[in-house]
Amino acid sequence: MPTTTPPTPGEPPANPQLPGPGAAAPAGVPGGRTAGHAAGQPEPAAARILRRGLRTGRLIHVEQMPGRPGQCLPWPDWAPAQIREGFARAGVSLPWAHQVTVAEHARQGKNVIISTPAASGKSLAYLLPALTAVMAGSTVLYLAPTRALGADQLRAVRALGLPGVRAAVVDGDTPAAEREWARTHATYLITTPDMLHHLLLPRHDRWKGLFARLAYVIVDECHGYRGVFGSHVGHVLRRVRRIALHHARRHPGGGERGERGRGPVFLLASATISEPGSCAKLLTGADAEVVTQSTAPRGPLMFGLWEPPLSAARGEGGAPVRRSATAEAAGLLADLVAHNVRTLAFSRSRRGAEAVALTARRALGDAGTVTGGQRVAAYRSGYLPEDRRDLEEALRTGPILGLATTTALELGVNITGLDAVLIAGWPGTRAAVWQQAGRAGRDGQAAVAVLIARDDPLDTYLIHHPEALMGRPVEATVLDPGLDLSWG
Repeated sequence: MPTTTPPTPGEPPANPQLPGPGAAAPAGVPGGRTAGHAAGQPEPAAARILRRGLRTGRLIHVEQMPGRPGQCLPWPDWAPAQIREGFARAGVSLPWAHQVTVAEHARQGKNVIISTPAASGKSLAYLLPALTAVMAGSTVLYLAPTRALGADQLRAVRALGLPGVRAAVVDGDTPAAEREWARTHATYLITTPDMLHHLLLPRHDRWKGLFARLAYVIVDECHGYRGVFGSHVGHVLRRVRRIALHHARRHPGGGERGERGRGPVFLLASATISEPGSCAKLLTGADAEVVTQSTAPRGPLMFGLWEPPLSAARGEGGAPVRRSATAEAAGLLADLVAHNVRTLAFSRSRRGAEAVALTARRALGDAGTVTGGQRVAAYRSGYLPEDRRDLEEALRTGPILGLATTTALELGVNITGLDAVLIAGWPGTRAAVWQQAGRAGRDGQAAVAVLIARDDPLDTYLIHHPEALMGRPVEATVLDPGLDLSWG
């Protein structure tokens, strides 16, 4: 892939791939269209921002990641016509090849983990066998690490309009009456590991209708289950298998999986991680088939490394201090929103997300945009459930063009049509960087992502040593279910 090299001290960064004002950019690069390009596309604003970053010395490195075409396969013969029609109404005429591979493994009773980049269609890969099983009389348990992702899954399943598929959410936001309805009627239950551990498993006799017919357990965004928390989740998943087997054997018609002593099939979905097969075995205690090659199309992505300028402030010993990543992200967000570019700005903290949104709104107001302040909002945990849902819908449908968020939107909430992503500060892992950057370009269009360095030694090193980030494998998910967690 074409890249630039970090500048030497005292020299401006060189990047022959970016056009000057009025010049044509190379094919596949945002900005490579004429000035008459329609408003609302990412190219003009992205190119202007990158050119300005070059002139001011802020843009240290840029990486051009080319797009790729997709590869489709026919629907499996066993997929019911209603499911095919439901996905067709949702805009999916044929599945991608890797989705069919996952579905076939699951249909054969094999545990499987799919570890592919963001926007590669992991949801359809596990929904196809899971919904087929539900329509045949079985049940499915879906685990989401966040309530936002659970709500997104509920919306996606209900939108298919399939007969016999009664989807419901049981989490901390669910009223008691809706929990009771889910217990007695739900065939596709969506919950979190915490609610599974504290509510469903201790009272599994009350949920025997779910567990006795349980065919699949879907563990979405499983790369987030690491460390001590991941080890706890591993124990919870093992208990789910034991309880499902227990109820399937006790209740006639519990399903062939219980009668044959196999238990439910585990379907795990993850961002790109190292050693996904090991992750799946540590979490579930069983081997799993591994699918890592995505055949979904991807638009070209321009990924930039951005260093804020030095400010007039002085730190310890009179050392110069750089402008904060939060302030820099707010300025870029306001600029993109002013050009109708739908953008997510990731921040490391709730306070940072609120500050980015507030500063961007003020900048748009100063620019004389009457409605600009209404097009930028903050999104974080701690909001009321209805407020979070309203923000998610507003970003999808258009009133909000810029959203400053914490990692609450890093996971696979299906927000399409994003043109740009700003990452204010190194998020801690390469996997998190590419997961956040992958939120842009979800409709196959060209997109831009920018990692903005904080005034921090690690951030500074990565910005000036892109080889430590680009082209390097992402981290493995580390957990140890065999660890003695009974401290004290």
